[in-house]
Amino acid sequence: MPSSLNSQTIQGSISPLLGLAEPQPKPQPEMAVTDLFAGEIATELLKMLFSISRKSALCKPSAEELMASIQELLPIIQEIKYSGVELPAARQRQLDSLSETLRGGIELAQKALASGRWNVYKNLQIARKMEKLEKRVRRFVEGPMQAHLLADVHHLRFESTERFDRLEGSARRLEQRLGAMKIGVSEGGWLQEAVKRVEDEERYEGSLINLGVGMELGKRKVKEMVIGRDDFVVVGISGIGGSGKTTLAREICIDDQVRSHFNNRVFFLTVSQSPNVEQLRSRIWGTITGNCISGSNDTIPQWNLQYDFRVSVRTLVVLDDVWSLSVLEQLIFRVPGCKTLVVSRNKFPPAVINCTYELELLGEDEAMSLFCHSAFGQKSIPLGNNENLVKQVVNECKGLPLALKVIGASLRDQLEMFWTSAKNRLSRGQPICESHEIQLLERMKISVDYLPEKVRECFLDLGSFPEDKKIPLDVLVNMWLELHDIDEEEAFAILIELSDKNLLTLVKDARAGDMYSSYYEISVSQHDVLRDLAIHLSDCERINQRRRLLMPRRETGLPKEWERNMDWPFNAKIVSVHTGEMGEMDWFKMEFPNAEVLILNFSSNEYFLPPFIDNMPKLRALILINYSTSNAVLHNLSVFANLTNLRSLCFEKISFPLLPDTIPMKSLEKISLVLCKIDNSLDQAVVDLPHLFPRLSDLTIDHCVDMTELPSSICKMQGLKSLSVTNCHSLRQLPPDLGKLNSLQILRIYACPTLKKLPPGICDLVWLKYLDISQCVNLECLPERIGSLIRLEKIDMRECPQIRNLPNSVRSLRSLHCVICDEEVSWLWKEMAMLNLCVQVAEECFNLDWLVEK
Repeated sequence: MPSSLNSQTIQGSISPLLGLAEPQPKPQPEMAVTDLFAGEIATELLKMLFSISRKSALCKPSAEELMASIQELLPIIQEIKYSGVELPAARQRQLDSLSETLRGGIELAQKALASGRWNVYKNLQIARKMEKLEKRVRRFVEGPMQAHLLADVHHLRFESTERFDRLEGSARRLEQRLGAMKIGVSEGGWLQEAVKRVEDEERYEGSLINLGVGMELGKRKVKEMVIGRDDFVVVGISGIGGSGKTTLAREICIDDQVRSHFNNRVFFLTVSQSPNVEQLRSRIWGTITGNCISGSNDTIPQWNLQYDFRVSVRTLVVLDDVWSLSVLEQLIFRVPGCKTLVVSRNKFPPAVINCTYELELLGEDEAMSLFCHSAFGQKSIPLGNNENLVKQVVNECKGLPLALKVIGASLRDQLEMFWTSAKNRLSRGQPICESHEIQLLERMKISVDYLPEKVRECFLDLGSFPEDKKIPLDVLVNMWLELHDIDEEEAFAILIELSDKNLLTLVKDARAGDMYSSYYEISVSQHDVLRDLAIHLSDCERINQRRRLLMPRRETGLPKEWERNMDWPFNAKIVSVHTGEMGEMDWFKMEFPNAEVLILNFSSNEYFLPPFIDNMPKLRALILINYSTSNAVLHNLSVFANLTNLRSLCFEKISFPLLPDTIPMKSLEKISLVLCKIDNSLDQAVVDLPHLFPRLSDLTIDHCVDMTELPSSICKMQGLKSLSVTNCHSLRQLPPDLGKLNSLQILRIYACPTLKKLPPGICDLVWLKYLDISQCVNLECLPERIGSLIRLEKIDMRECPQIRNLPNSVRSLRSLHCVICDEEVSWLWKEMAMLNLCVQVAEECFNLDWLVEK
């Protein structure tokens, strides 16, 4: 390179690249040493990037790109370094800026090397910062600098390509990885690893020996009450929230001696603060008598009351999270052979419960072991850590298992100054006891304070959902997308960060296999103390200024506090209402100029939609969940005409209404109908779906048992990318024009037992990636032309016993990576000898606990 090359080539391009104001000029009579520093910094950064490319999967592509850019830049810096040319002050300032950029790269590289492998959210943020740094350097190298160099040095050329991907660094691969994660086409990945870690944690805690002799002692005493004392009809476990009551109760449920004593008739039900007593009574009575009641109207028939009590069948009913004595008295059936185990924070009187075991908190050794498991991944303090500081933090958790888990996880991989700060803040708290629930929440608050801002906000959003209910993963992720201006991969990274911190639990559907489970088979649950914490932190501001306006539990009407402040607008972005039946006169005028998510939880047969929806101009997501025993009829449907910005609509146990179709809902992208009564409300003769929902891309219909045919008008929705029709037991056929859904990528026809054939048109879905026909027990065959689905990556066909042959065209499925099926069919796939195809034999699952959630 000619010695005439100097910083003038670089001068015109560094400032626009960095977006920095020029520093004040300093007198520099001769060549400064900044260019020397730039060369040394670039060399050091190059070494660190090489280390990163070997260690971090998320940062590796960006590190490699940055290495390539610096390797192009380094000879130029070295040329300037040894050229001996005196640089004017203005040009020297540009090299100062370049040095600062590269020095910032070293700091970023150090963070990447220090970051733990499982800290997905932090690694994603570092990867994105490294992407920005790489793009700034690359933009400089390929842009203005290249033009100047071509004028001065004719032999320098630089060919640029778009190489950075989205999950590993580039938009394309992140999108592909996200798609793979949704449909479960590859083993491993963020979501799978997170779910596996949760299952490992549950196995660790499920073995009470890991929680110490105190829990083992508790188990022995409760077992004695349950199977050793026939005179005890109702027994209990009590203790402060987060002390491990539910863990102990579940251990009793799976104990071999207990199950043998009750002939496997052991049933676990969660009651909660807002129970549907009628529904719970129906389920309990059904388990006792063996006459399980099905259908939406779960009431106890009068003939069941004539049950022959002379027939004694041993049954254990476990009632978890009981708050009210009046509710408990309605749920106890004192019949021969039936025993009830009540789990509660309260100790109920002996007149109701014969004997109660008061759960003790963990001892010193047990507390240390559990804490170290969460903080360090082992049972003791690792060498090199401040042992005294760790013991002080553990001591301040006061033996409370939930606090030990959550606070331990929050301090994982943190610097000592964070540990010291946590210890100091914990030591200022008041003692934890049954009368100090707020003090417990203040201690738990520490684990949330250390979260990044967006992660913290997403945690607080969890308080918007009812207690003890599983939150569908797609509903939660969709809400975060609307609220926090993040994309899907960041939402998943946040989800996993919260799971790793023990602030939520990822729950895989019991019917899903060990691997390749999809986005749709995972839900989110949360300990009620953590939900209380989210609500407590959300309620700190004045009511009109809160970001979230929440009703923690069901009430007969809106809170009086809301009514007292109705004269001023509410600033909330999330509004969550939990009531019984609401008529027009039960609402009062409220203004929500910034509300983006409205969650309406209720329990009634009829429901008048709140008029204040008209005063929610920014509403993006509307969620209606009915907890009554029958479908609710909605009134005041005119509010839908004003929801021009609504993007997501979720109905559960609703009689799907005839929406006004005069004004299209042009922004609506997702509709979810669960346990809804559809009748003919989606028929083409009644409503023009493509006109009403022109941008719909995701449609879910689940447990809609009255639907016999999928409306043909759905086939005209050209933008539809995901269609999920599941547990629709009356569905007899799919429309023949299904192949006209030109954009469809995901098709789930799951657990539709009366469906016998798939329409041949399904083979025209050229963009289809995922086909789920599992538990379609009468489905006779796969379509002959299924090989036309050249982009199909996964087929789930477990429990399809009528399919005994495969079409020859399946050999043409060149993108197919995964098939889940029964053992009989697995041999047919294996005989095809298709490259890169993993055939997974589905496990038989007889666990029906998931039915309780419906």
